[in-house]
Amino acid sequence: MAKEVLIYTTQYCPYCFAAKKLLKAKGVRFREIDVTNDDSMREKLIQMTGGRETVPQIFADGRSIGGYQELAALYESGKTL
Repeated sequence: MAKEVLIYTTQYCPYCFAAKKLLKAKGVRFREIDVTNDDSMREKLIQMTGGRETVPQIFADGRSIGGYQELAALYESGKTL
């Protein structure tokens, strides 16, 4: 299991809520970074993900996992963070 999980979210994103719910259901501790009104952090996040502009963006031990769909697919395949 990953030592550090970060999830970048906004306050109005339904996929962000779903990703946090899934992580909690799997017992994964994570740190949430709300980028709702933080344009500079959103720009940094785009750079960190190689151009992804959507949230949530999830990182495990510094490695980009992707968004909610990638997280769900990871668990559906039997893998963990």
